[in-house]
Amino acid sequence: MVDILGMMKKAQAVQAQLQEAQEELARLDVEGQSGGGMVKVTLTGKGEMKAIAIDPSLLTPADKEMVEDLILAAYADAKGKADRLSAEKMQSLAAGLQLPPGMKLPF
Repeated sequence: MVDILGMMKKAQAVQAQLQEAQEELARLDVEGQSGGGMVKVTLTGKGEMKAIAIDPSLLTPADKEMVEDLILAAYADAKGKADRLSAEKMQSLAAGLQLPPGMKLPF
């Protein structure tokens, strides 16, 4: 027989851990780069952009389109890192909880 009370307590504990993990992710910074480091984008672990740095040598009208592409590439790099951090954190939380098939975190 399934221990419903035990599962509920465990689910509450995991929910508290999930909230803590989300707060931790919001405090983490990840940096993405492109163009050999000429464009850098800093995001929180939740994917919110905090900063962008562009090497001054790129700031010419002739290079406008290239700079735009480099910004997009740096953002994609940082976002991928933030997503991986988030997935790793959530996976470590779910490892100790035996969920029924098909059920995933967060609830």
